[in-house]
Amino acid sequence: MRKPKPLQGFRKIVGRKPIIDEAVHETTSGGIVFRRTDKGELQLLLIKDAKNRWTIPKGHVEPGEEPKETAEREIQEETGLKEMKVMNWLGKVNFRYRRSHTLVLMTMHIYLVQGLGNTDELTAEDWMNGIEWLPANDAIDKIAYEDIGKLILLGMKKIREAGL
Repeated sequence: MRKPKPLQGFRKIVGRKPIIDEAVHETTSGGIVFRRTDKGELQLLLIKDAKNRWTIPKGHVEPGEEPKETAEREIQEETGLKEMKVMNWLGKVNFRYRRSHTLVLMTMHIYLVQGLGNTDELTAEDWMNGIEWLPANDAIDKIAYEDIGKLILLGMKKIREAGL
């Protein structure tokens, strides 16, 4: 009796992903948006995406647009927040993912942004599953992406240093 090969038939079950035909570079920009409550509590504004992951408001940089401008535009579009001050550039996050036959090389610029005016008046876009001001420590615990979490900590340090 012949012993079966361990991987025999495995490839039929698993299947193969399509070959990557191209690699593209895309740039997004967004912000770690903060405010202070009447009691002085630091809060951060997070959105819950279509896959129920908590993240920051962000989006693609349009042709001719600077990342700082994109951050402000995307925050307004995704949250309805009308007044803000885009402050420090905190850094960028690089990652890659697969979109069908394309490898997407993503660069995300992240700014520290102070929410001003009526920060309670928020409007989430239809594709979102939530939008919420969270105590800063809760936001760090909920954020789905470790690299953004590290930049949140850097942003909190800058807020403390500026006495905001």
